[in-house]
Amino acid sequence: MKLHIKDLDFSYGKQPVLKAIGMDLNRSELLGVVGPNGSGKSTLIRCIDGILKPGRGSIILNGKDLAKMPQLEVARNLGYVPQNAPKTFPVTVFDAVLMGRRPHLSWRSGEKDRSRVVEALKRLSIEHLALRDFNELSGGEQQRVLIARALAQEADVLLLDEPTSNLDIRHQLEVMEIMRQLVAEKDLSAVIAIHDLNLASRYADRVVMMKEGKVFAAGDPAQVFTPSNIASVYGVESIVEKKNGSLFIIPQKPVAS
Repeated sequence: MKLHIKDLDFSYGKQPVLKAIGMDLNRSELLGVVGPNGSGKSTLIRCIDGILKPGRGSIILNGKDLAKMPQLEVARNLGYVPQNAPKTFPVTVFDAVLMGRRPHLSWRSGEKDRSRVVEALKRLSIEHLALRDFNELSGGEQQRVLIARALAQEADVLLLDEPTSNLDIRHQLEVMEIMRQLVAEKDLSAVIAIHDLNLASRYADRVVMMKEGKVFAAGDPAQVFTPSNIASVYGVESIVEKKNGSLFIIPQKPVAS
């Protein structure tokens, strides 16, 4: 097991957002975190990464308490991919990915760091963008660069905050295919907060479904994505079918109040 979360609470001021969250992430696993807006998905990702400090509970990574680990060690183990690309001063794609090497640098980058950047660019099929201005890229291209930056970081666990929410269908599929391949080939683990239930059912090994800051259901996608669970969490009647080994969730109408 790579990541173990127990009794995690977080509040914005007096407003509780996460309530006694418990979940595990296994080695070489892609874990999807789903739930409606306001359920706490992004907050959970940020708490795991250390951007937000939980009020209670523990996050254990490879047997170590993240709260007691030096920030540099945390950065070497966790790679964070935000939902939106930050607005930055002009920087090339190569330099944007090189920023992922910061946890490994002393004063300046070396040959190993530049080699890791090249590997990450090639792995994401964006080496042709290396000298382009990051700010001039499309949303899908920027998302690939952010994933490449996390990959260059050589972290064991990647945390992605709704990486497909601002992309068209093709780029959504490309990003999820890339993550599926990375988890399989690089012995990585990934936690992905995601809105699209069909993408989650297709690409995630396991799913955590959240409602009002709590874990409502967790397990195999076929166990979690039931009409009953979807109605309880999303307030939507749905048809769930399995065809050719894939699960399909078809929304029908709002649940009658």
